[in-house]
Amino acid sequence: MLTLFHTLVAIHIVFGTVGLVSFWIPVLGKKGNRNHRLWGKIFAWSILAAGSVALLLSICTLIDPLGTHPHLKDPVFVRGIFGVMMLYLAILTINLAWYGLQTIKNKANHAANRRGLNLALQPILIAAAFACAVEGVLIGQYLMVGMSIIGFATAGTNLFFMLNPSPRPKVYLMEHVKAIVGAGISVYTAFAAFGAVRVMPSIALHPGLWAIPLVIGLAIILYHHRQIRLSLRARANQTAGAAS
Repeated sequence: MLTLFHTLVAIHIVFGTVGLVSFWIPVLGKKGNRNHRLWGKIFAWSILAAGSVALLLSICTLIDPLGTHPHLKDPVFVRGIFGVMMLYLAILTINLAWYGLQTIKNKANHAANRRGLNLALQPILIAAAFACAVEGVLIGQYLMVGMSIIGFATAGTNLFFMLNPSPRPKVYLMEHVKAIVGAGISVYTAFAAFGAVRVMPSIALHPGLWAIPLVIGLAIILYHHRQIRLSLRARANQTAGAAS
């Protein structure tokens, strides 16, 4: 089990590193051009791969907590943090990356957002967030409860958009930004927190460490949402001016 676990960790690190680096190219670069689309896809698919491997890592941990983490001594803690919470975070990351891809793919066919995996991932995420919150209460790790709120909010806002029969113009762009940057937040959070377990275990579960990627990511989302709104407003003013 430990050999399998370490192999999966290595694969996870490779895909995660690609995601960590490629995230900034579409975020900081010019939107909508070929470079943006190419690196956006590289980021999303690398994150989907990293999230899928994280699912396997969490399952291995749930099966054999101390066998996969022999340097730790508390199986209840390991199962909760590296099993249940990692499973939840993996599902959250997959949800965000997939949803981000679908909002762009289905921009001309909104009904397609309510089909297949895109729709199924929403109740799956809600269930995973609930399990994370319950486990956090049971083992006294209330960071898990706080993190579960992100999953509930993600699934809720995703469904609000998906089930809206006639969303406003360009709302799909705002959803795309929310999802892709949210996936980036998830990756950087995992990198900072789970990486710190081996380097500085005393701060690995400190809320401040987990809050840094969240605050930066939310600032990026709010900035781009504002830019989209300003663009829509400018276009509406131009249309009104031409009509008069």
